[in-house]
Amino acid sequence: MAPMLDWTDRHCRYFLRLISRRVLLYTEMVTTGAVLHGDRARLLDFDAREHPLAIQLGGSDPGELAECARIAEGWGYDEINLNIGCPSDRVQRGRFGACLMAEPDLVAECVAAMAQAVGIPVTVKTRIGIDDRDSWEELTHFIRTVADAGCQTFIIHARKAWLSGLSPKENREVPPLRYDVAARVKEEFPALEIIINGGIQTLAEVESHLRTFDGAMIGRAAYHNPYLLAEADARLFGAHESAPTRREVVAAMLPYIQEGLARGTRLHAYTRHLLGLFHGRHGGRIWRRRLGEAAARPGAGVDALLQVLDREPWLSRPDSVQPEESQARVY
Repeated sequence: MAPMLDWTDRHCRYFLRLISRRVLLYTEMVTTGAVLHGDRARLLDFDAREHPLAIQLGGSDPGELAECARIAEGWGYDEINLNIGCPSDRVQRGRFGACLMAEPDLVAECVAAMAQAVGIPVTVKTRIGIDDRDSWEELTHFIRTVADAGCQTFIIHARKAWLSGLSPKENREVPPLRYDVAARVKEEFPALEIIINGGIQTLAEVESHLRTFDGAMIGRAAYHNPYLLAEADARLFGAHESAPTRREVVAAMLPYIQEGLARGTRLHAYTRHLLGLFHGRHGGRIWRRRLGEAAARPGAGVDALLQVLDREPWLSRPDSVQPEESQARVY
C-alpha cells in the first residue's frame, strides 16, 4: 500500500490492516527535520497490529537520515524507505524527493549511511526519470549507483516526473506510464527486488504485474475502494482464512476509535478513511454522505457511526467481493 501524504496516517493503516493481514503498509512521508526536531510520538507512534509496516523518510543529508533510520528502527518499524519520487515544489526546496534523481552519488551516500546504521531493509522509491533526464543510461546509472551502496529493493513509479510546470497531481497523471521501462530495469538487474507502482487499479492488474516484477504497490485505488484488499491475502499470499465482512471491519474499528475519542481525537479523524468501505455497492454514496455528515457533528462518538451503519438494510446484506467491485476504477 503506497505511502500517501495526508492519507496513510496511523488510523488509515489500522483500518486497512483489519481488511488485509499481509499487505505491506507504509507511513506518510516524514521529513528528517520533523523526526529530529518535532513531536516524535505524534509522528512515529503506531499500533503494533499495523505490522508489517515501513516508514518513508524524506531528506538528503546522510548523517540526518542515518540518525532518523536508527530512531525508526528503535521505534519498531520493519523497513526504512527513502523518497526519491515526490516532485512537489516544497519537497524540492528541501532538496529531497524526485530532484535527487539528478544526484545519484548523494542518494548512494544516504543509502549507505542508513544501511550501516540499521539492521532492517533500506529501500528506495523512485521514478524512471526527471524532466529531460530520462534516458535509459541515466536511469540505469542511478539504479546501479544506489544498489552498490546497499539498496536491494527499488519501488519504481513507472512515470518520469516534471519538476516544474506540473502539480504533484498532474505528475501522477500526465507523464505516460512506462511499465516497459520498469520491466527492462528488472531484466537488467535480475538480482534486485523491483516493485512496480503507478496507475494500478485492481488485484487482477497486480497479478499480471507479478509475472514480471517482485511486487506491486497500489495506492489511491485501494484508498478509495479499500475492500478490494479483502481478496489480497487469499489471491496474492495464499491465505486460507476468510476475509472479514465490511460490518466486521467496522466492528473491529470501534474499540480503537473509542480509545482515540477518549484521548480527545475527533471522530472524523477515523471515519474519513472509512468513506470508501462500501464503494461499488448499492448505497455506497449514501454511506459516504451520511457518515461524513454524522462525523462532522460536534461531540460525535461511535454511536453516530453505528447509527449510519444500521440505518439502511442494504448495509446488512452478505458481503462478497463482486467482480464489478474488484474491477472498479477510481475517477
